[in-house]
Amino acid sequence: MAQPESAAKPATYYFEDLHVGQRFVSRSQAMDATRMKAFASEFDPQPFHVDEVAAQDTFFNGLAASGWHTAAVTMRLLVDGGAPAAVGGIIGAGGEIVWPQPTRAGDVLTVESEVLTLRVSRTKPDRGLVTLRSETKNQRGEVVQIFTAKLVVPTRPPAAA
Repeated sequence: MAQPESAAKPATYYFEDLHVGQRFVSRSQAMDATRMKAFASEFDPQPFHVDEVAAQDTFFNGLAASGWHTAAVTMRLLVDGGAPAAVGGIIGAGGEIVWPQPTRAGDVLTVESEVLTLRVSRTKPDRGLVTLRSETKNQRGEVVQIFTAKLVVPTRPPAAA
C-alpha cells in the first residue's frame, strides 16, 4: 500500500499528479460540546444535538454532533491538507455522505482519503474528474463519516512556447 501524503505541507495538484490508490491523511481536530451545540442551534436544532439532558432519551443516548457539523469539520480538514488540493481549490461535482455512527464531544477527528478513480473530461479536456473516498475517524479509529466525492481537477496546461 502506498504511503499517505503528509498533511503538514499541503501540495497543489494537477490531474496528472494523481493516481488511483494515492492516499492522504489530514491533521486532527477535537470536537467540543459547546461548538457542537452552537452549530446545531443554528443549522440543525434537534434535541440530540443541542441539549445534553434531552439527548439522553433519544436514538443517540446522549449528545451527538449534527452530521452536517461532522461534514463541515471534514471539509476543513480536507482543505487544510487532507486532500489533493487542486489548482484553484477543491471543486466538488457531487458526492455521497454516510454517517455510520455519531460524533461525540471529545472525539478527535482525522480524515483519511484515497483516490478511487480518474477520468479526463470528454467535453472539457482542461479538466478531469476524480473520485475521492474520505473516511473521517475518531481517536479510536471508528469511522464516523464516509464521504465519496466527485472532484473537478484541472489538467496541467501546455508549456508556454
